[in-house]
Amino acid sequence: MAENWPGWRGPSGDGISSEKNLPTHWSNTENIAWKTSITGEGHSSPIVWEDRVFLTTSLSERNERRLLCLNRLDGKTLWERVVVNSPPESIHRLNSRASSTPATDGERVYVNFMLAKGEEIIAPNVSSKRLITPGRIVVAAYDFAGTEKWKTDVGDFISAHGFNSCPVLFEDLVIINGDHDGDAYIVALDCGTGKERWRTMRENKTRSYVTPIIRKIGERTQMILSGSLCVASYDPRTGKRHWIIGGPTEQFIASMVYNGEYVFVTGGYPQRHILAINPNGTGNVTETHVAWRTNNGAAYVPSPIVSGNHLLIVADSGVAHCFDAKSGKRLWRERLGSGHSPSPVLANGVVYCLSDQGEATVFRLGDQFELISKNDLGEPVSASPAISQGQLFIRSHKALYCIGKKKDRQ
Repeated sequence: MAENWPGWRGPSGDGISSEKNLPTHWSNTENIAWKTSITGEGHSSPIVWEDRVFLTTSLSERNERRLLCLNRLDGKTLWERVVVNSPPESIHRLNSRASSTPATDGERVYVNFMLAKGEEIIAPNVSSKRLITPGRIVVAAYDFAGTEKWKTDVGDFISAHGFNSCPVLFEDLVIINGDHDGDAYIVALDCGTGKERWRTMRENKTRSYVTPIIRKIGERTQMILSGSLCVASYDPRTGKRHWIIGGPTEQFIASMVYNGEYVFVTGGYPQRHILAINPNGTGNVTETHVAWRTNNGAAYVPSPIVSGNHLLIVADSGVAHCFDAKSGKRLWRERLGSGHSPSPVLANGVVYCLSDQGEATVFRLGDQFELISKNDLGEPVSASPAISQGQLFIRSHKALYCIGKKKDRQ
């Protein structure tokens, strides 16, 4: 079944696609439908809706943060808009100033950036003393013709490492995670108007960069995320908290996944953890609802994949670990290559993992590691791939690749 890829990690926010006829072999010259150069820098993933591809970029030398719309048939730019004019904010060496993946409901595209604003301050919550520029989170909506429908400033954001959590859509809401080294919050806006519908403050004033997942679990709809010294579940309609688990560490980047029984979290700084959590609790469930945990094989940046009883985690070092999701027993461990920042994706039982150097390892997910192919673009990659209508979309540091058969014009 052909499908869109409307936001971070796809239709369900977990990196899994229902597509069945994806390419498994390519290079920077073979099996490429098109390649388009992208001006500026950015680690955001492309999103795809029918014949449109959207992504963000930062032109720091011009103090611009942009939203781009491309034709998915040939990669040509249909329009681009400057969303924010901002001096460069402080970022981590592995971050960019356009790392937040946009989201779309098929009518509007929603995007957020950090607007650097105010006098420099001493960076909080870091090991070495240095000055950074604080800022604000700006969220905007555009229609498919590139017309701005609304733009709003939702609150402070202070972090020595920059900003990168992505907007999440639920019913008529766009939800933003504002975990930062200040008065942290989660805020929901009306998709049509940009007006605030609810705001929930986070107790621990600690930066994290997690994009929530939303699932119907039993009788409750749960929005679940790690970060701010906890793992927590909220009602996405109201912002009211269902349950919380303290810790297990300070900062998180990777999104969580759910297999129908447990939600899984990986990551953390300064300690790394993997937790399997029973999501059916209420209140503080720190001592009662962690089914299993381990420190072995955790990833900090890449988000995991869970399919059936297989939990796949690709560590930042480039080592893949597959666990039995029920028990936590490690089934296998395989070195894929050097550093990995992009999150893996899964389609038809096949995993696509990209290294920071642009080499993709394609393998079948199962009780044993089964390599299908190695494919090298020969360009650095920091963005996670997207899947739509039999094609893979991979953003390198300089270009966007559409991999697979070229689509014909209707």
